[in-house]
Amino acid sequence: MAYPPEFIDELKARVGLAELIGRRVALKKRGREHVGLCPFHSEKTPSFTVSENKGFFHCFGCGAHGSAVDFAMRSEGLTFPEAVERLAQQVGLEVPRLGAEERLRSDHMSELLRLLDAAAGWYESQLAGTVGSAARAYLERRGLRPETVRNFRLGYAPARRDGLGQAMLARQFGADLLAEVGLVRRPDDGGEPYDFFRDRVIFPITDRRGRVVAYGGRALAANAKAKYINSPDSPLFHKGRMLYNLANARQAAMTAQSAILVEGYMDVIALAEAGLAHALAPLGTAVTEHQLGQLWRLAPEPVLCFDGDNAGWQAALRAAERALPLLRPGYSLRFALLPPGRDPDDVARQGGAEAIDTILAAALPLSEVLWRTEIKAHAVDTPERRAALESALNKLAERIGDDKVRTYYRQHFRDRLWQAFRRDRPARRGQQAAPRGTHSIPGARQQAAVLEVATQEKLLATLALRPDLIAQHHETIAGLTLVAAALDRLRQAMLDAVQHHRGLDFASLKDHLAEVGQTDVVDRNFDRRTGNLYSLGQAGATSEEVEAAWYRALRDLSSPEQAEELRALELALAEDTTLETWQRLLAIKQDQPTAGNGADTDQPTQVMDRGRIV
Repeated sequence: MAYPPEFIDELKARVGLAELIGRRVALKKRGREHVGLCPFHSEKTPSFTVSENKGFFHCFGCGAHGSAVDFAMRSEGLTFPEAVERLAQQVGLEVPRLGAEERLRSDHMSELLRLLDAAAGWYESQLAGTVGSAARAYLERRGLRPETVRNFRLGYAPARRDGLGQAMLARQFGADLLAEVGLVRRPDDGGEPYDFFRDRVIFPITDRRGRVVAYGGRALAANAKAKYINSPDSPLFHKGRMLYNLANARQAAMTAQSAILVEGYMDVIALAEAGLAHALAPLGTAVTEHQLGQLWRLAPEPVLCFDGDNAGWQAALRAAERALPLLRPGYSLRFALLPPGRDPDDVARQGGAEAIDTILAAALPLSEVLWRTEIKAHAVDTPERRAALESALNKLAERIGDDKVRTYYRQHFRDRLWQAFRRDRPARRGQQAAPRGTHSIPGARQQAAVLEVATQEKLLATLALRPDLIAQHHETIAGLTLVAAALDRLRQAMLDAVQHHRGLDFASLKDHLAEVGQTDVVDRNFDRRTGNLYSLGQAGATSEEVEAAWYRALRDLSSPEQAEELRALELALAEDTTLETWQRLLAIKQDQPTAGNGADTDQPTQVMDRGRIV
């Protein structure tokens, strides 16, 4: 029995390949893939690989290879229709019955695809011709190279009322087909159809197989009612179920082990220009559950990159809340917020891939977005209001579908609440609590997160000079909240190295980190050109000096504002010792991580040295 290609594609997209095969084969995660013993021949060493992102399994021993449908056929002895029926039932997908009527429909879909591809070619020719000069100038101002224009098949719809319609009619495509896919519209008064896209730069939208199924159009006229419009939904196009650039981004995302979701066509193209080809965009809607599923097929923790204003923060929050029921072990989201007034297109054109990478490195975990949102929404100056905050966080955790992830979120929120309210910290003299609604804008929070990444880099790099400190403060290091995934991997690599290799020094620890590709942060912080920790590492710093540097970094990480005030007070104390300055300094030190007899402690070890507490 034949099935429409669209149905088979949808079935394979919905079936979790690793989950399906994992019911019969004990799989272990290895990089981007899963490995295990082949179920189709006897072996002692795993040669069976499952690639979730590529959508197939392969055995290097016996050569078994195929999709989810193929695995169901081989493992259960099913025919192709039986395997399709079984998998469709598991994922709740209705199987089309391809009789004579269905075959006609399949042929009709093929005809629509031919029409849309022909229209894309016509739009491209208009962009290249005399009529497209203004559109070409616009793309040049946006910094797009000719090869990028060709790769994305950008085009131009002239201002004529019937330019595309007449061209497609001349190629034997009927007016009904043109209307069905939204290329032309019929006026209510029964007049002649007119082109839907006019005087607009055209962005072809493709499905996961790279076939044109719809278009987006950017107006060139400043007085246009809508800057961007998309094709209406059609038999081939449903904007909530598709992502712009999915076909092109799939391989790049697997290579980069990451996926970036931005807000618009030009953002995607600008990132591609900067060398970040794994960017995608929704199609004029808030991120949907289906789009999240597509992102997770590309990367376990895709980064959602939004504008750094309140609208961007709200978009991030909507995506975070929509993701909660779908979370599962190893799969989440991270959120990067841009500086206010700038979008990825601006940042990429002005600073290139390096500027984008800096922002992505400071991306916030989903849990952090939820925490900051609730902290902003709730006053916490009374026990009752703190209880309301805890209740709101618990309600968010309850929305998570996976039991294990839900349990860890509950624990995470409990830990954050305990850390936030474990003691009533003394207020600064003259400082009053900020009223609700006066928090800094998201762009400022993002800039603070970038600084936080730098502080965390310095903290981990300092530890490399004294691997014994890693073992000594194992729990503190393991419990740090690191905002960048790369730093989390470095932290884990350092903990693993010290756990399995005793007596490491700076050089030997770096060798171990190099074996697992985790020396970038250490090398960058000990770079002669950038300074930073270079003198500390190269000038024969004493063990005590290194340990003091570690505590300063931890102090700065714990409370950047208090760290700044502490430095100012220490300088003031060195100039003029007063009781008031001394008492304020002690109060701050009560909340600072300090060294004490080789263990972490809540009480500081205070030593007076030239008017400074160390």
